[in-house]
Amino acid sequence: MARQLFGTDGIRGRAGEFLTPELAMSLARAAVARSVADGARRPRVLIVRDTRESGGMLECAIAAGVTAAGGDALIAGVLPTPAAPLLVRTHGLDLAAVISASHNPYEDNGIKLFGADGFKLDDDTEHAIEGMLDAPPDPTAAVGIVDTFEGALEDYLGELHRRFKALDLTGSRILLDCANGATYRAAPEIFRRLGAEVTAMCDKPDGRNINRDCGSTNLEQTTARMAEGGHDVAFAFDGDGDRVLAVDRNGSAVDGDELIALAALHLRSHGRLAGGGVAVTVMTNFGFHKAMEAAGIEVACTAVGDRYVLDELRRRGWSFGGEQSGHIIDLCFGPSGDGIASALLTLEALDGRDLAERDAMQKLPQRLVNVRASSRAELATAMDAEAVRAAIEREERALEGRGRVLVRASGTEPLIRVMVEAPTAEETDQVCARLVSTVEETLARAARTAPRDS
Repeated sequence: MARQLFGTDGIRGRAGEFLTPELAMSLARAAVARSVADGARRPRVLIVRDTRESGGMLECAIAAGVTAAGGDALIAGVLPTPAAPLLVRTHGLDLAAVISASHNPYEDNGIKLFGADGFKLDDDTEHAIEGMLDAPPDPTAAVGIVDTFEGALEDYLGELHRRFKALDLTGSRILLDCANGATYRAAPEIFRRLGAEVTAMCDKPDGRNINRDCGSTNLEQTTARMAEGGHDVAFAFDGDGDRVLAVDRNGSAVDGDELIALAALHLRSHGRLAGGGVAVTVMTNFGFHKAMEAAGIEVACTAVGDRYVLDELRRRGWSFGGEQSGHIIDLCFGPSGDGIASALLTLEALDGRDLAERDAMQKLPQRLVNVRASSRAELATAMDAEAVRAAIEREERALEGRGRVLVRASGTEPLIRVMVEAPTAEETDQVCARLVSTVEETLARAARTAPRDS
């Protein structure tokens, strides 16, 4: 049976409606029961959250579920998501529950579970936990305790400082957009400890302003501030701190593709690119692939989602990869994406150079259009249609060695995503327009021929 609650990044939905305290408590109780079944004695569970107003409610519910199942709940409060797997490893804990909906609006929330190894739980374990949600409580389980995890923020900052202790940011003027989220304390503090002159923005969370017109999903405020002058570089995090994008001194956005390329070349030059390869997703710009090919760095492509990037890294024994969205994974530091660590890695890779003068890769113009279908059935029909397949093959042949075409069905909505990259913006737009037209015509035919209800 397919998983019903867990997606590619935990459980996520409207807080209080889909993600209720009852569900959070049941989930925590089941996760601890599973941990006990796997051999853990009195599991210790770290609980971390972002700044959403529903976080406290879900934190209490998870703590109740943990203790009801015989585990001990260690509440660390507001911390970036990547702090949780680091602390689990450092302190030998059994599980971590992170309460966050990442880049979603404040009304949503989510729960991500990490195992004792610091990695997110695998599909089989999540499936098993789901199957235990309705199981009656174990009457023989001893009641655990709830305690505060003192010094969690300082422990996380210590891990960052140890990794980047050689990075001297004295004299650097850095703007940080904390998205009114989980990085609002940690990010400015570690940059200041490394010597930077820091200006923090969107660092006053009120429970409802997380990700609102700010952060890595909305760079308008950040690019405007950078265009005013006075800063060398800016970094914008998402609500839970596992993603980062940059903005150079001219106000130009720098996405994950460019940050990964810059870091990969740096790590390879210092003998720290394990296996000599990088894992990225199918959305990664064609220019990245050309740059890595020129540098002799192997590239592995995965489906969209950091979970798939991480799986590929572990399968190949590599350490570095990520997504265009700014979710960057360096397994030599931690077992998950870490926006703050990725920002510091960017500065380490620049080694005093100006981000505006970056030359790690040459991005190709990219055009992405979402074409909506009226149903999943019509979407499937269009994706299988000979006209669509032929159009894709024709455009791929024309762009071979110069660009690429990606036409795929969305996994979450009735959309066909048409993406084109070509050497010029004009050619990119022309190719994309032809493909979109073919897809729309095919969907229209599918709608006309679909059986109608009597």
